[in-house]
Amino acid sequence: MDLDQALKKHIEWKVKFRMAIFQKESLDAACMGKDDCCALGAWLHGDAKALFGALPTYSACVARHKTFHDEAGKIANAINAARFDDATDMLKSSAPFAKASSAVGLAIMDFRKEVAIALNGHQQRSVC
Repeated sequence: MDLDQALKKHIEWKVKFRMAIFQKESLDAACMGKDDCCALGAWLHGDAKALFGALPTYSACVARHKTFHDEAGKIANAINAARFDDATDMLKSSAPFAKASSAVGLAIMDFRKEVAIALNGHQQRSVC
């Protein structure tokens, strides 16, 4: 899993929502609201859990990722209900989605660092 790419994809969600509001598109709110539908979530709940589940940053990353998707689902539902003003308000920097977005970004970066350390330590042990 490329955690840099996963971070980038999660940052792009705000743009997706703004475009959906602007174009009055409907979204897959059910999937957007689930933390295991995106590539990162599938990995976190699958291979990452087996490989890195014991790392302290793993559970924080999973929890913050879930909160992010909970908030994303709320915005997608508002867009689908044509509550565009509400959805726009939900994208403001003071709203829960923005806070969840920042929190998941930091959690992904922290997890990425710890995974790198764990992998480097494993490689060093296996060489010795």
